[in-house]
Amino acid sequence: MKEYKLALIGFGNVGQAFARLLLDKNTELQYRYSTKAKVTAIATDSHGKAINLDGIDLEKALEIMSSGRSLDELSTAPAPSDMTEFIKTSGADAMFETTPVSYKDGQPAISHIEAALENGMHAFTANKGPVVHDFRRLYAMAVNNGLKFYFESTVMDGAPVFGVFRELPAVNVTGIWGVLNSTTNLVLTRMEEGDSFDEAIKYAQEIGIAETDPSGDLHGWDAAIKISAKITVLMDHPFIPDFVERKGIEDITPEMIAEAKTQNKRYKLVAHAWKEGNKVKATVKPELVGTDSILYNISGTTSIAQFESDVLGKLSIIEDDPSPHTTAYGLLADFINAVRN
Repeated sequence: MKEYKLALIGFGNVGQAFARLLLDKNTELQYRYSTKAKVTAIATDSHGKAINLDGIDLEKALEIMSSGRSLDELSTAPAPSDMTEFIKTSGADAMFETTPVSYKDGQPAISHIEAALENGMHAFTANKGPVVHDFRRLYAMAVNNGLKFYFESTVMDGAPVFGVFRELPAVNVTGIWGVLNSTTNLVLTRMEEGDSFDEAIKYAQEIGIAETDPSGDLHGWDAAIKISAKITVLMDHPFIPDFVERKGIEDITPEMIAEAKTQNKRYKLVAHAWKEGNKVKATVKPELVGTDSILYNISGTTSIAQFESDVLGKLSIIEDDPSPHTTAYGLLADFINAVRN
């Protein structure tokens, strides 16, 4: 049985959900995959850092986080303040990166992944920034070092958007289309049910779908970086959110929603990417869809991605009811897929 030491960089909602999943799946990992995993390092932005090469008590770490205390009390050695040095000192075999996304440049997550790969660690991330801004270089680093750089949780949480195409050889994706942002889809659905724009946002925040500052979702940035990640990886064409023709849902009013309902139509924030010759173009914008569209019944927090290719026609992946738990599963699946062979 192989034992892997893990470093968790970021320990917010997703990082903590991943810790709970490790506790729940510990026996299954051992018996189904002959794999043991123990966390030797956890780093947070505002709740301290901990390093224990013998393994950190995850239940204790979760209790500390819920109480607002510092993880420093779990550290058996001084934890370096410099993150590159921290990752190196962790002694880990795999690093999980779940820090907040930077739409602009992907930092500091890129540096975290780079440090892991340089120090012999597989790298797994739920952060879209590194995939969009530095995928080719980081992927090449992983390959050259005999390591894995996986990122299933970056788009549609744990749904196997990227994993599916790793298992489909000689498929060339020519177009991508769908509803990729759960927050805006929920807001639009709530407005159909009678909420005002502000009431719908407040509800999304209360159930943990929307951030305290939801502007990245409402103005289309989240959908733009997600479609950019898919273009970069699945269409093999480096792409950043600034290249996306983008408009959010901030100008959609209850009156517009009501008028659409009289026509049996709904507003959806639709992301679309397609090839024009050797170029790729992409848009994120509100669109009216009717009952003849698959998007019509994609409501609430449900999302969908549809792929067009040269050999399979249209392939759709639908995800219902995403949460930090499903995002954490994507990280776990990446880990298992990386080490089980």
